[in-house]
Amino acid sequence: MKRVERVYCEILDKLLYQKIHVFTQRQLSTDCQVSIGTVNYALSPLQQMGIIEKKQRSFSLLNPKKLLLYWASIRNLRNEIVYSTYTTKNVREIEHLLPSCIFTAYTAYRYTYQVAPADYGEVYAYADEKLVKIRFPPDHSRPSNIFILKTDEYIEKKSRNGVAPVQLIYVDLWNLNTWYANEFLKDFDTKLEV
Repeated sequence: MKRVERVYCEILDKLLYQKIHVFTQRQLSTDCQVSIGTVNYALSPLQQMGIIEKKQRSFSLLNPKKLLLYWASIRNLRNEIVYSTYTTKNVREIEHLLPSCIFTAYTAYRYTYQVAPADYGEVYAYADEKLVKIRFPPDHSRPSNIFILKTDEYIEKKSRNGVAPVQLIYVDLWNLNTWYANEFLKDFDTKLEV
């Protein structure tokens, strides 16, 4: 995850889980483990689009949904993939057998809301690629159905019970081009309160 994305994730995390609407750059810098310069760089387009209103030492979040969609539009999930492979195992078996990971996308949505709006055939997770390769060796005989994303200490800190934060799940789903990703997003829009 790029450092500016940490800022967007943190703002939405504080809104969703703590109902905070006013932030300081200094606190975001500390929470995201990035420089204040990075925070200000991340905030600049948000101010231009009217997503936030800057004050002298803080800013207010005015349009959280627009922030979520802006983040989704600049994220490049494909660049985060460090390992992918194919296995004949079904999705539930893959989910059960993946070693020490943080699920995102379809699996994370199902774990979070106890429902899957459509059948899905791929598993996305943040994990140590070396551990995954041992359990799921490289096989490119068919299109991959396991996608391992680059681990990030920030995501590890924000995850809950092996599942990515909901705002990251949304953004990751938004970046997938399957028909069932669209079904998940439609259902997500009825549940995510931003």
